[in-house]
Amino acid sequence: MARTRILIVDDEDSIRFGMRDFLEARGYSVADADSCQKARELFEASSPDVAIVDYRLHDGSAMELLRDFKQIDPDVPLIVLTAYGSIDLAVQAVKEGAEQFLTKPIEMPALHVILKRILVNRRLQRQQQVVTTRENRERVDPLAGESPAMRDLAAQLHKIAAADSPILILGETGTGKSLLAKWLHHHGPRADEPFVDLNCAGLSSEFLETELFGHEKGAFTGASATKQGLLEIADGGTVFLDEIGDVDPRVQPKLLKVLEEKRFRRLGAVRERDVDIALIAATHQDLGGRVKEGSFRSDLYFRISSIPLRMPALRERKDDIPLLAGALLARLASNKGRDMRLTVDALQALREYAWPGNIRELRNVLERAVLLCNGDTITRRDLRFEPAPVPMGGHATNLTLQQVERLHIENVLRELGGKVEQASLRLGVPRSTLYQKIKTHGIVVAQNDMG
Repeated sequence: MARTRILIVDDEDSIRFGMRDFLEARGYSVADADSCQKARELFEASSPDVAIVDYRLHDGSAMELLRDFKQIDPDVPLIVLTAYGSIDLAVQAVKEGAEQFLTKPIEMPALHVILKRILVNRRLQRQQQVVTTRENRERVDPLAGESPAMRDLAAQLHKIAAADSPILILGETGTGKSLLAKWLHHHGPRADEPFVDLNCAGLSSEFLETELFGHEKGAFTGASATKQGLLEIADGGTVFLDEIGDVDPRVQPKLLKVLEEKRFRRLGAVRERDVDIALIAATHQDLGGRVKEGSFRSDLYFRISSIPLRMPALRERKDDIPLLAGALLARLASNKGRDMRLTVDALQALREYAWPGNIRELRNVLERAVLLCNGDTITRRDLRFEPAPVPMGGHATNLTLQQVERLHIENVLRELGGKVEQASLRLGVPRSTLYQKIKTHGIVVAQNDMG
């Protein structure tokens, strides 16, 4: 692995050499310059991960260099050193883009701590940029389409975008409920605050509680450290609870308390904490039916459904399929460095299919076609649709018991986005048993979802 590159700019030889020896002894690759001119040349040539610059140099100042460095690479963190520390200088340095402003003499161990923190933050920012770029590349606009169903949804959204009341998104699995939740957050009054999400499907009450509320050290066996819950992390922002119909009845009153009183208590804690969140929930279930059967609290149901929205199934908006398919195909093909298109007969096949898995299934079908297609044109023959699922409560007398088992496992895995651990909880079997059945039936699960 390449070593972290540090650029030191200081016209005092003893300081420059001392810093260089200290950092090189700790595994850093160090370049140093004693003038602004040489510093500019080295910065452009070596592309450092961090630059440490003395405020006063014989041929200029750090402020000039900061502006030049920011033009060359605005993402490189910059540390300014000075023997003339003042608030005005510090403010000026920060305005010019400095990450840190330190007064000489510098304690090397303290500088090392600051360097490590800056590098960790930079790595996290880069990882987030990669994730965001990938998500943006693969994401479908939740409002894409001109069908009557989507026009009605868009009209509702523009009316409630500025609202801060709980929102309940209804719709079948794979319709894009989580994308709609993110759209609502980014177009709402809390857009600049955190957005955190949790899929509640198949989670035990204990796991759900510690994820939402956090816990104190020693709250239960295995709680070796204090943990923040998602509610604390999201304070000021939005919490999205996907498949809220699966929230354990023992957790429901605690969630209701958060919504009504804006207070909660970590597991094992005595003190209550204030929290300010907006809630967006989603479910593919009939929550009204769950209330009637007693598995979902009526007061929580009425509280979370202040603003109900419904994501239409793909079969209800078939006029949007060409647009959706084109957008998805462009993203999938670009990942492979290809430029692909769908023929007229392929588009017709997509319109004729029932899409039980909705947009998620459409993406899977197109991804398979991109991988298996020999050329850059996808025809009807290149499309491989999912086996028809067995309806719940329906009859499948023409199938063997093994076939029914396989279809049921596939349906649950598809519904839970391929997450085997959650699927094992939903199916009521140990994870090892489910892995064996997946292997026996030859069910394909993406590698990064096998856990």
